Amino acid sequence: MSFAGRLYRGENSFDFIGSRRRWYLASGALLLLCVLSFAVRGFNFGIEFQGGTQFQFPASTVASLDDAEAAVHTTGPQVASRQYVGSGATRQVLVRTSQMSPAEETKVQQAVAARFGLRVADVSVSSVSSSWGHEVTRKALTGLIIFVVLVSLFIAVRFAPKMAAGAIVALLHDLLLAAGVYSLVGFEVTPATVVGLLTILGFSLYDTVVVFDKVAENTRGILGSTRQTYSEAANLAVNQTLMRSINTSLIALLPVAGLLFVGAGLLGVGTLKDLALVLLVGIAAGTYSSIFIATPLVVDLTERETRYAALRKRVLAKRATEAGRVRVDPAVAPVAGAADGVERAADGGGDLLAEALVPGVAPRPGARPQARKSGGRPQGRKKGGRPQARRRH
Repeated sequence: MSFAGRLYRGENSFDFIGSRRRWYLASGALLLLCVLSFAVRGFNFGIEFQGGTQFQFPASTVASLDDAEAAVHTTGPQVASRQYVGSGATRQVLVRTSQMSPAEETKVQQAVAARFGLRVADVSVSSVSSSWGHEVTRKALTGLIIFVVLVSLFIAVRFAPKMAAGAIVALLHDLLLAAGVYSLVGFEVTPATVVGLLTILGFSLYDTVVVFDKVAENTRGILGSTRQTYSEAANLAVNQTLMRSINTSLIALLPVAGLLFVGAGLLGVGTLKDLALVLLVGIAAGTYSSIFIATPLVVDLTERETRYAALRKRVLAKRATEAGRVRVDPAVAPVAGAADGVERAADGGGDLLAEALVPGVAPRPGARPQARKSGGRPQGRKKGGRPQARRRH
C-alpha cells in the first residue's frame, strides 16, 4: 500500500486541525516580521514607480560598478542604483538616476561615452515618469478588489460563506508574505512584480478550493451521524488531498525556480528575477495556507455554531459509552464466549455483553444459544401434557 493511499483511507493521518493554534502562531510571527520590514526597510521601488532616468551601456570597458557610478555622478545627478544585466559578450551596465531634463541626459551620455571610450550611440537613455507607475498600481489594486469580490461570491455560493472567509484570509496571508519577502530581500519592485502578485492569486486559491471540495464531500450529511466530528472530517479531507497539493506545487515550482536561478542568476535577466521571486514565494505560501490556514479557520468558524457543537458532544458521548461497554473485568475476561460478546456489544448490542460474560457458562463450540430459563416448568412442555418432540432442521 502506498503512503498516499493510506492517507486517503485515513489509515495514516497528520493532525493538522488539532494543532492549528501552533500554525496560527507561526503564521502570525511571519506576518509580524513582514509588517516590521514594511515599516523599517520599506520597498526598493523601480524607476517605473519612482520616476527617473536610466543609462545602459556595454560592460566590456567598465572595470567595476563603482567606476560606472562615478562616471555618471561627476555630471551632477544622484545615482539611485547600478547593476549588471545580461551575461557574456552582451553584458550591460544599468545605472538609474533621478529625473533629469533632456539637456542633462545628453550631458551624462557624452560623459560616460568619453570616460569608457564608447560611442555616444552606445549609451542608451530612457526616462520614465512616476505617474506611469502610479497608474499601474491603481489598476492592479482595482483588479485585485474585483477578483476578491468575485471569488468570494463563487466560494460562498458553491460551498459556504465561512469557506469564502477562510479562502480570503489565506489569500491575504499569501500576498502579505510575498510582499514581505520582497521588502526583506530588497529586490526591486517593478511592473513584473505586480504581475507576479496578481498571478499568485490563482495559485493560492487553486489548492484551497481543492481542499474545500473534499471537506464539503466528507461533511455532507454529517449532522445526522455520530461517527465523527466536523473537525475530524475536515482533517481527513486535508490528509486526502495532501499529496495532490504537494505534487501540484512541486510541478509548478520547478520551472519557476529555473527562471529565478538560471534566468536571473546565470543569465542575468533582471526582469525574470523580479517575476520569478514573487511566483516562487507565492506558490509555496499558497500551498502552506491551504493546509494550515484556510481549512483550520473554516473549522473554527463552523464549530462555533450550536448544531455543530451539539454534534461534537454527541460523538464524544457515544465514544465514551462504547468505551465503557467494552471494559472487561480481568476476573471475568477468560470466560469462554466473552470475546464474542464484547465485539457484539461494541457494535451496539448493549445487553449482549452481560449475557456473554456470565461466569461458569462454557458453551460447546458450535452449540446453539440456550434460551434463558425463568423458573417454573421446563421450556417446551405444555401444562399437563407430554413433552413435545424436538423438530429436526
